[in-house]
Amino acid sequence: MASEHLVDPELKPVLDFFPPLELSRETLPELRGMLNQMRAAAAVGTDFPVSVDHITIPGPDHAPPLRVLSYRPTKAKGPLPAVLHIHGGGYVIGSADMMDAANRELAAELDCAVVSVDYRLAPETPHPGPVEDCYAALKWLQGNAAELQVDAARIGVKGESAGGGLAASLALLARDRGEVPLAFQHLIYPMIDDRTGTGASADQHRYVGEYVWTPAHSRFGWSCLLGTAPGGAGVSPYAAAARAVNLKGLPPTFISVGALDLFLEEDLDYARRLTRVGIPVELHVYPGAFHGFDMAPQTARVAKAAARDSYDALRRALHG
Repeated sequence: MASEHLVDPELKPVLDFFPPLELSRETLPELRGMLNQMRAAAAVGTDFPVSVDHITIPGPDHAPPLRVLSYRPTKAKGPLPAVLHIHGGGYVIGSADMMDAANRELAAELDCAVVSVDYRLAPETPHPGPVEDCYAALKWLQGNAAELQVDAARIGVKGESAGGGLAASLALLARDRGEVPLAFQHLIYPMIDDRTGTGASADQHRYVGEYVWTPAHSRFGWSCLLGTAPGGAGVSPYAAAARAVNLKGLPPTFISVGALDLFLEEDLDYARRLTRVGIPVELHVYPGAFHGFDMAPQTARVAKAAARDSYDALRRALHG
């Protein structure tokens, strides 16, 4: 294997948590059902003093209502800063429930409100449906800030993988519509460029994308979201944020990614472009780390470092 010698030795056992993923339109229903069963069997993070509300909110125009999970520390008083969280899953799998324990911990440890949006998945709902769902949740969060005891001036967006891609696209959409100012965007190995792994981008990196999330997986996810083959002309930046020509006016940005992650170069390039237009950027690249390395039990030092860096950045973004 091309990159096996580069994998952090402490992360190699983590690969056992990620069985080979067979993605196709035929296997999606079974895969989604399996993930729901795994989530239901997992322990819920009830040790954290956090209240959780399941709320149905209006969806985008001419679209069905949305479900969001709203988290708040039980002993919190007064308006709190808030995170709109967007889950990952390659645009085709996952739900807001999959990060329930992590969002409980986030709300408790960082003394903030968290709202996680259950956006519609592709291919049943292609672009712009998913990002419009996220925008509807963002507008609802700001519009109901007083009722939710949230500080409307301190709302940021956070996501992992495809959720990071939607978060980046949402930041562009919010900037361009000018209705909801974002305090920050927090992007964990975001999936932001449909050209990656298609041959449409030059100088393909030979050591990335071997584990967990491969070029074939990525092409499938993008084709479902876009409704056409990825890498072509005319792709909207609200679908693939890396396609944006103008990055001015975006909020302060945190980006983290593993050195063996398929999304390494698109994330590095996005960070570089943000700095060139004066956006404050905090960028972390973790050696020996593949996609999703931080989601398994944190026995590896590099996973612990990633969690610490993420929380430290969120704490500064939320509380100054």
